Amino acid sequence: MTTKALPTLPDIEQDTRDSTKQDYLPLYKVVMWDDNVTTMEFVVRILMKIFGKDLQTSERLMYEVHYNGKAVADTMPLERAEFKVEQVHFAATLEEFPFKCTIEPL
Repeated sequence: MTTKALPTLPDIEQDTRDSTKQDYLPLYKVVMWDDNVTTMEFVVRILMKIFGKDLQTSERLMYEVHYNGKAVADTMPLERAEFKVEQVHFAATLEEFPFKCTIEPL
């Protein structure tokens, strides 16, 4: 019985960076703004469907928007925040609401 020699694997460079230090993308706030036309139900639905919030959190944020004029819906990297804002504006346009979200640096 002959044995085949196993192929030699190429040398793999070790990552010499400090393992506790990680590179993170900067975070941005998605801010929802109050208006006199958009329904409370729509805001709750948007928070649940687009931002994945539970009913209780969605209602709390909706009332914060209503009483304070704005609320932070979530914080996330810029690209994801831009996509969420586009989804909100598209849904608002479909239902003919002037509801607006903006993105602010954290």
